[in-house]
Amino acid sequence: MDVKVYSTPTCPWCKKTKEWLKGNKVKFKDIDVSEDAKARDEMIDKSGQMGVPVVMIGDEILVGFNPDKMKELLKL
Repeated sequence: MDVKVYSTPTCPWCKKTKEWLKGNKVKFKDIDVSEDAKARDEMIDKSGQMGVPVVMIGDEILVGFNPDKMKELLKL
């Protein structure tokens, strides 16, 4: 399953999200929206949110650190 994490380097919830994914051996693409304006616009278009992290698991969009929902969507 395709997993993307839209994040910034200074966001503590982004770090928690990425650590949780790594800890569960989930491969993901980390997209730094503080550096990539195109990705930031894409994130806002898809989620309606300017806050990070925004996690895309397949077609599902999660805003914030939500381990229960990630576990459900990833079938862990």
